[in-house]
Amino acid sequence: MERVARAFWLRSPGHGEIRDVRLPAPADDEVLVRTLCSGVSRGTETLVFRGGVPESQHATMRAPFQDGDFPGPVKYGYLNVGVVEEGPRHLLGRTVFCLYPHQTRYVVPASAVTPVPDNVPAPRAVLAGTVETAVNAVWDAAPLLGDRIAVVGAGMVGCSVAAVLAQYPAVRVQLVDAEPRRAVIAKALGVDFALPGEAAGDCDLVVHASATEEGLARSLELLAPEGTVLELSWYGDRRISLPLGEAFHSRRLVVRSSQVGTVSPARASRRTFADRLALALDLLADPAFDALVTGECAFDELPEVLPRLASGDLPALCHRVLYDAADPA
Repeated sequence: MERVARAFWLRSPGHGEIRDVRLPAPADDEVLVRTLCSGVSRGTETLVFRGGVPESQHATMRAPFQDGDFPGPVKYGYLNVGVVEEGPRHLLGRTVFCLYPHQTRYVVPASAVTPVPDNVPAPRAVLAGTVETAVNAVWDAAPLLGDRIAVVGAGMVGCSVAAVLAQYPAVRVQLVDAEPRRAVIAKALGVDFALPGEAAGDCDLVVHASATEEGLARSLELLAPEGTVLELSWYGDRRISLPLGEAFHSRRLVVRSSQVGTVSPARASRRTFADRLALALDLLADPAFDALVTGECAFDELPEVLPRLASGDLPALCHRVLYDAADPA
């Protein structure tokens, strides 16, 4: 019997739709997963939605189970939690996380899913992909005991980094954002909050995740001499300017990039992608991460919701998509 699922596709920049897709029967080493919920990572996915992926980065930006090509039609996404309905015995009935787009059911290799720990609720597990980015960033940053750290940009990635850093002993972590309402999220994560003009300086490390020119410039200003800015923002097709004059050289400041596409060189010889994702899921046992989910919608509402997320009309960190009635078959 042919099986049909439903998937969200970007038909063209700014225009999404839900399409029927045919599912193959799973092979012996594959699983059939019924989606419980997925997450919209507002920064990257809205950039994809508006067609902002530069042509030079089309291959680099491909998601693991992406269909189609940028700028569209393309099926894109990577925060999916579901239940294994068919597959190897040890996975049957398990709640799993997969780097899969927004789709009601899907078939993937069994090795592509990661069981969600029993102490992590499925709705929170949609954050695993972003917390994995934060884990990689912290491996890259290698903070030391007693460090003074600022995280500039209280979006989904910045908040995830702050939440991970909050678990370090004797470290000062301040979340910096131009939106005063993000103070509530900082409090839930157990870190201080400041507006950009009021942020504490003399930082050993600044993690920048605001994806703005102003945020990166302010990150440099917050550094102590010989401090480092770890750049997590991805600007897509935008060019930005950076103040590398003034005291940049005399203070011996450093700007480093971090990207989740490879395991941090600090751990690459001893950790795999699977290890990193499993660690992210273990960290999600902390209910403080619930503060990062700031909105929900039904799967059928995605074509109307994503334009509002992309325009900023609907503010969000992670927007959770629910599937209870999306695929009754």
